[in-house]
Amino acid sequence: MTNSKSRNTRLGDVSRRAFLGTSVASAALLATPFIKPSWASERKITVRDPGGPFTAGFVQAYYEPFRAETGIEVIGIQGEHEPTGMIKAMIEAGNYTWDGALLSKSSHQSLVNLGYLEPIAPQGGPGPNLSEVPEDLRGEFILGNDVYATLIAYRTDVLGDNGPNSWADFWDIDKVPGARAMRKHPFDTMEQALLADGVAPADLYPLDFDRAFASLDKIKDSIDIWWTGGAQTSQLLNAGEVDLLPTWNGRAQVAVDEGAPVKLVWDGALYTYEGWTILKGTPNADLMREFIEFAAQGKQQALFTPHVAYGPTNPSAFEYIDPERAKVLPTNPAYLPKMVAVDTDFWGAHKDEAAERFEAWLLS
Repeated sequence: MTNSKSRNTRLGDVSRRAFLGTSVASAALLATPFIKPSWASERKITVRDPGGPFTAGFVQAYYEPFRAETGIEVIGIQGEHEPTGMIKAMIEAGNYTWDGALLSKSSHQSLVNLGYLEPIAPQGGPGPNLSEVPEDLRGEFILGNDVYATLIAYRTDVLGDNGPNSWADFWDIDKVPGARAMRKHPFDTMEQALLADGVAPADLYPLDFDRAFASLDKIKDSIDIWWTGGAQTSQLLNAGEVDLLPTWNGRAQVAVDEGAPVKLVWDGALYTYEGWTILKGTPNADLMREFIEFAAQGKQQALFTPHVAYGPTNPSAFEYIDPERAKVLPTNPAYLPKMVAVDTDFWGAHKDEAAERFEAWLLS
């Protein structure tokens, strides 16, 4: 599903039975389900999630059922987008606010390059649930949780039939007037600028930053809001504060589900995945591995899709998803051929450089 050139390696066997069988004491406790295990409050992991509808979806799909099955408590804490700086600081200080984090594949790769993530499974091969996820949606240091697309969303009550059909249209202020917002981050924004400037998807990488910023110069003065969070884009669309913006399809779908007259443009959308990772050196790495093996199940992944319209990575999840909901997920065959895969290897090597230059450009 993705053209990422990331190296996939065999993952370890992290079966639930192996973890729960590590001690006679835990086995005895599991044999008395009507008594709250004494270790229930001690076996705990903290993970970064994106907040908003993700938190509600993850509580239903992962956190609560995982605790019910294993006694391990999972605490989800909303963190900033692309929180690589926060994770670096935690690891270097040895002070772990999170044991694991849901990260974009690009952010994960930049941390892999620094040696700041743990393998998601012990050596010996993937567990039974992990093995169901296609190899191009997982790696040694990440389990893909969901496939998402960055696309144009616009208010049909304002733009009607004159809405944008491409990134070039989004850049064309005369053809498509209206209040605009864009993401305050180089991820995806660089690609959008180059596609708008006529670069073919096949020629997109390596990104030409000079050309991208020249393209952004043409639209900079017409951007009313630089957004910093996905939930913010749902609110902007819902309230009609802007007429068109690029955002993640799941965040745009939130506005649609809440009744806003919003249309999603799949042509030219950029897609990749995000997934569960383990911070290097966390004392709870093995508990995180058990959680990740649990989260790889298709029936669990299906439970978050009513909350967030992203495509699950385990194909068996679609056996449990309402057919109408499946129609708005990025892994729908009607959309995928129209989209462009993000090169996360490129971003893993160039994230910091691009971020510094982007911040300087915004202030110029």
